[in-house]
Amino acid sequence: MNSRIEKKAYQLLLNAGILPAEDLERVFLDSEASKEPKDTFSRLLVKRGLVREEDLLKVYAAKLGIPFVRLRDIEVEKSVFDKVPVKFAWYYLFFPFSLKGSKLSIAVSRLVDVNFLDEIRFGLGLDIESVLAPEQEIEEMLRKNYGLGADTVDKILAQNSASPEDEISSVSLASEVEDLEKLAETASVIQLVNQIILDACRKGASDIHFEPYRGKVRVRYRIDGVLKESPVPAEMRSFFSAMLSRIKIMANLNIIEKRLPQDGKARVKAGDQNLDLRVSSIPTPHGESLVIRILPGKMIRSLADLGFSSAQLDTFRGLLARPYGIIFVTGPTGSGKSTTLYAGLSELNTGEKKVITIEDPVEYELEGTTQIQVAPDVGLTFAAGLRSVLRHDPDIMMVGEVRDLETADIAIRVALTGHLILSTLHTNDAASGVNRLLDIGVEPYLVASSVNAFIAQRLVRLICPKCKKEDASVSPSVLETMRRELGIPAGESIKVFRGQGCDACGRSGYQGRVAIYEIMPVSPAIGRAIFERVQAEEIKRMACREGMETLRREGWKKVLQGVTTPEEVIEAAPADHDALTMNPDPAVSKPSFDLGAAPEDPTRTVSDSAVPMSSESSPARDDDFDEDESFFSNRRSYVRRKARLKFRFREIDLERDDFTADDVPAAQYTGGVTENVSASGLSFFSKKEMAPGMTLDIRLTLPDGTDLSCLSRVVRATKLLASESGPAAVNYQTGITFLAINSTDRAKLEKFCRESGAS
Repeated sequence: MNSRIEKKAYQLLLNAGILPAEDLERVFLDSEASKEPKDTFSRLLVKRGLVREEDLLKVYAAKLGIPFVRLRDIEVEKSVFDKVPVKFAWYYLFFPFSLKGSKLSIAVSRLVDVNFLDEIRFGLGLDIESVLAPEQEIEEMLRKNYGLGADTVDKILAQNSASPEDEISSVSLASEVEDLEKLAETASVIQLVNQIILDACRKGASDIHFEPYRGKVRVRYRIDGVLKESPVPAEMRSFFSAMLSRIKIMANLNIIEKRLPQDGKARVKAGDQNLDLRVSSIPTPHGESLVIRILPGKMIRSLADLGFSSAQLDTFRGLLARPYGIIFVTGPTGSGKSTTLYAGLSELNTGEKKVITIEDPVEYELEGTTQIQVAPDVGLTFAAGLRSVLRHDPDIMMVGEVRDLETADIAIRVALTGHLILSTLHTNDAASGVNRLLDIGVEPYLVASSVNAFIAQRLVRLICPKCKKEDASVSPSVLETMRRELGIPAGESIKVFRGQGCDACGRSGYQGRVAIYEIMPVSPAIGRAIFERVQAEEIKRMACREGMETLRREGWKKVLQGVTTPEEVIEAAPADHDALTMNPDPAVSKPSFDLGAAPEDPTRTVSDSAVPMSSESSPARDDDFDEDESFFSNRRSYVRRKARLKFRFREIDLERDDFTADDVPAAQYTGGVTENVSASGLSFFSKKEMAPGMTLDIRLTLPDGTDLSCLSRVVRATKLLASESGPAAVNYQTGITFLAINSTDRAKLEKFCRESGAS
């Protein structure tokens, strides 16, 4: 610390009168007493918030006649950096920005004396001219032009006269591994890896990409969904393997294995925040490519912060409040589905309910929940996990993703037995979630009975609040599209905003992201359409008539609110069909949902067996399905046959009983004989009246001795006339529908009915 320079700075500020004399004197004495070289008088003033660094430097510049510059506005020729070694620039903390003949112009962030300048002149052999610039800009420009961690790279190269690859090329594999381990654990390599991770965290990156190419390596950050290259020194390729080995060691991966993909995880501390790192490596022709996913240690987002409109937030919370059923959140990878589900679980995670999640991988730690990491290599799949957690008395479960029929089938069974399930699908919009489930083999009536809602979502970038301005250059065609799709009158003005680019947003004009949502509850009308396999586009039209806002419309609304730009909405949200852009029919009320409604009465034709709708609860108009009625009236989903088959049944309580148990005593079942049977349900005569909606555990025996079991629901119980009762005093004809039957058993029933002759 140069005492003479410190006194000069103190005197300049005292004469300038920008701060009280007592404050200046106190800070000056503290700087004199400090043993830390970085605690200079000027830095302490800025550190304690008494003055901004920029204002401080401008005072020095005015008093001493030294120029003050903004380095971000200066274009620097590459030849300048060829003259100044990176270690030299970092050691003296200056940025070289101009070289004219033998005169080098450098930017410093503090007052310097002639001795400082003489050292640089002697080291570089050039005349030196200095200007003032903020320290943060100097460091940023050094990283940008020399590459991130260039000073650390220089230290590593100084310690190793030859590149690690050259040194180990002629030795055994054991020696290679040992050398890599040693180099990976050196202070310089550890420091370099830490610098990259910390830099990514400060910039708000979600991923770090390490990519090897012929003769070079590239490091990129994904910030707000967009990949941006981070400059690194060309020399980094010389010990790229050591860097990857260091990251592998952190994630407990095998540093020897370079031919197969590997996945691992690590936990690091960045500032005051704990971060979970998901590390994944894959082999390429030029070495391993590695990606680090950065996840906050704890999920801190709430539903109110995610981007729901007030109406959508009320709808979603209403869906979460239901005691059973499935909520599917749909969208592509990286669209924020897991964040939405975790935010929902956070609201449900009270001491009164048991919450269990099955994930691949566990992305956030949610205190108070039981979280399971799937491990397919040892047999712990989503389906296997679902079977096991039922024994742990859960109220709410989250399944990371429904990928196959087995997982979907078990999830539906669990939802129908009184549990709330949250899960994800990969589809373009909410209505396409129906097609996705049908495509993997789920029966339509099971989708209609078990799913509470499909929620599609996308992420759009937020306009930077610090450089946000009205955009007068927006395309007229974009404005016309917004006007048409939102139904805005021709005379009403539309204001669009855009970020101009500033230091806070890295000159991108955007800072952060927010979600747009499309919530499609499965109303009775939509349930009936699902049962009849109506196309997704028509289901989407029905949902819009019931009040659903599409992704596109929600995106346009955020543009009008000044939250995002039209380009973000156009890229994220698919264009709506013209029929979907109309305002919802005001005559159509918001739906009230009854997921307990049975999707099919197996004793009736398909037109009679669709999801029942009452005049009070159905939002659909009377003519919604007039055209379809005539088409379906003479068709059945499955062949139905009159047959007297022995079966047993017992009533179960969805809140308490476990219908999956195989060891239920036979005494708990009531014996019966079927009147007719199909692959979707059966009817039988009984003495006791059974209320529609009652849930039964059915055990049915086919003539070949095959035993079938499934969960069923009573759809009707018709009282017989005295003349129909017969000698056994049978009083009721009861129809039940199968709710959760596996595909193999359903195929056996269908084969039996077809081969025996249909009624």
